[in-house]
Amino acid sequence: MSSEVLSAYASIQRRIQAAALAVGRPADAVALVAVSKLQPWDHIAPVLDAGQRVFGENRVQEALGRWSERRSEVELRLIGPLQSNKARDAVAFFDVIESLDREKLAHVLADEIQALGRAPRLLVQVNTGLEPQKAGVVPGEADGFIALCRGLDLPVEGLMCIPPAEGDPAPHFRLLAKIAARNGLARLSMGMSDDFEIAIACGATSVRVGSALFGSRA
Repeated sequence: MSSEVLSAYASIQRRIQAAALAVGRPADAVALVAVSKLQPWDHIAPVLDAGQRVFGENRVQEALGRWSERRSEVELRLIGPLQSNKARDAVAFFDVIESLDREKLAHVLADEIQALGRAPRLLVQVNTGLEPQKAGVVPGEADGFIALCRGLDLPVEGLMCIPPAEGDPAPHFRLLAKIAARNGLARLSMGMSDDFEIAIACGATSVRVGSALFGSRA
């Protein structure tokens, strides 16, 4: 498995660089977030050993169990929904929280950041497809929500989205980029295993790749 994962890792890195260069961006313009959620350690260890340092996790407790002893080695991003009662642990443990999606959570995060004296970078999740089963601020309310977060002194640096599974993701990526541009936000977390090259063409600054890198999750 180690050789398979390393081969996939090298291939994805080449594809990210090629996709950036194809649209006139620097080869190193896009960060790979290796989505380690639900993966066994023998899938993760090879890419960590190969130099990958940015990992994405869906659940706070799973991340604590996996990374606590290796915390200084990596940048950790919470990419899954965050329950308000897990906010303190998330603020204490993660470098980036990509799933800020509602007013209650914004207030809780502001309180925990003040209490702990530690502020992870934040991305607002936008539900570009208006899908009822997905988290995220609807596009029409994104500007107001970003303003609210700034009013709470939250360190919002960008946006994240997960387009609908069916259909062309490009319009969703372009919409996210448009919302970010008019709000002066520089970071765009968009694109996953099946569509990260399209996302890069639309301006992604980080892509979240799991199954194409590690294989199917347990």
